[in-house]
Amino acid sequence: MAALHVAPPPAAADDEIVYESMPCIRIYKNRVERYFGSEFVAASTDAATGVASRDVVISPNVSARLYLPRLEDGAAKLPVLVYYHGGGFCLGSAFNPTFHAYFNSFAALANVLVVPVEYRLAPEHPVPAAYADSWEALAWVVSHLAGPANEGKDPWVAGHADFARLYLGGESAGSNIAHHMAMRVAAEGLPHGAQIRGLVMIHPYFLGTDKVPSDDLDPATRESLGSLWRVMCPATTGEDDPLINPFVDGAPPLASLACGRVLVCIGEGDVLRDRGRAYYDRLRASGWQGEAAIWQAPGKGHTFHLLEPCCDEAVAQDKVISDFLNR
Repeated sequence: MAALHVAPPPAAADDEIVYESMPCIRIYKNRVERYFGSEFVAASTDAATGVASRDVVISPNVSARLYLPRLEDGAAKLPVLVYYHGGGFCLGSAFNPTFHAYFNSFAALANVLVVPVEYRLAPEHPVPAAYADSWEALAWVVSHLAGPANEGKDPWVAGHADFARLYLGGESAGSNIAHHMAMRVAAEGLPHGAQIRGLVMIHPYFLGTDKVPSDDLDPATRESLGSLWRVMCPATTGEDDPLINPFVDGAPPLASLACGRVLVCIGEGDVLRDRGRAYYDRLRASGWQGEAAIWQAPGKGHTFHLLEPCCDEAVAQDKVISDFLNR
């Protein structure tokens, strides 16, 4: 997850630091200081792409920003991508300038209705609060299948969502959330007969006590990710908690994943690379009846596409995702 950095102040001497990942966040025993990812930019119509955005309040805890591409046909139906942003469950926002610029560009490229979700952040709202909020947002989207379009419905979702092409996606922790939403759909179903067509997993944040080769790409970052998880989810059993390791005993079986298609994107230089590759491999070997694909960005690190949105690898990754959503 990327954003403009705010120069962090010196650590306070009078409060215990529980966790820090500088220059991003410092978590004290009694407060949290975030130094990037919380900036806000207003919804608008993007002059370069013609993509329009608007904000919706779903509940007191949950909101979203909708992105609608310029339409030649005012009645056009589009694929829907419900998107969960990354940031280790503790950083980022659907209203952040980095994501705003990214979705203006991506919605125009893919010609999809994008619904990035604003969920509550840990540690103030520990995991699993993010999962609860993300499910509420998904339920709100599919609620547009019921009743007349003018009865309390959002006009963009009611008017342009093709629910036969409903996708979930996210990067980093957002991929983790998207996976768990698809697993909850498998267990509980969705209202009004809605189904998830596919899942877009970008640089997924999964861990495990088993060692994988990419752990050694940056051992300090790998250790920080483990520490981060324990702070974000204080009730966790550790890195083999099914919430962060989908392969362990007690995790919902991958064979039950409630969609027919999955795309996994990884970065060659990402310390989480082989966790994403394992997700693809384990899913294919699980007996799941869907179609899985994997794409690797050569030489690139974690969420590189947000840091370098115009680089060749980011452009190529966006094209792969766009093609996936439009097949």
